[in-house]
Amino acid sequence: QVQLVESGGGLVQAGGSLRLSCAASGRTFSSYVRGWFRQAPGKEREFIAAIHWNGGDRRYADPVKGRFTISRDNGKNTVYLQMNSLKPEDTAVYYCAAGSTQWIVVDPNGYDYWGQGTQVTVSS
Repeated sequence: QVQLVESGGGLVQAGGSLRLSCAASGRTFSSYVRGWFRQAPGKEREFIAAIHWNGGDRRYADPVKGRFTISRDNGKNTVYLQMNSLKPEDTAVYYCAAGSTQWIVVDPNGYDYWGQGTQVTVSS
């Protein structure tokens, strides 16, 4: 059974940092694009960041550029999201995803596997 399990969420004050992890099991995702999305209450799921299978291409949404960094360890079948300078508007449930697309896509429909999500709450 394929599973993506996020961890590392929590409550943090504005300006603080968190590091999310997404561990995969059930298959190897070394040739998959790995991405992070988030969804705030009453809003649609939005793209945050993605990384190509070889790690050479990364893409970020404008609201998180310069603050968030995505990385991956194919040997551990894990992708990470380092989040710095957090703001209250970053509060959301964060989801990791894996897609078999050849190139990075920002549309959630382009991803084949999803985690259950981890809550990130940033207090002002």
